[in-house]
Amino acid sequence: MIVKFCFATLIALVVATAPAFALEQNCRFIQAKPDREACYKRQEDELAARRRPEPRRENTALESLREMRQDDDAVYRSINTICRGC
Repeated sequence: MIVKFCFATLIALVVATAPAFALEQNCRFIQAKPDREACYKRQEDELAARRRPEPRRENTALESLREMRQDDDAVYRSINTICRGC
């Protein structure tokens, strides 16, 4: 059982890291220097775009109140389903 878990974990780790490793390998073997540098530049831009946080959306007061009301309704529903001394 533990061997299967370790094997599955190893496979998942290899699959997760393969795309990043493949990107580095693609540029590394380009013979022409300008093309290779352009490839590295594209990779840097893609990586920076992935690391850049998404712009925050400003919630208006109405949206905040609506979200709080939905949360309150969910809590009230869960409280009403609790058995009260039965």
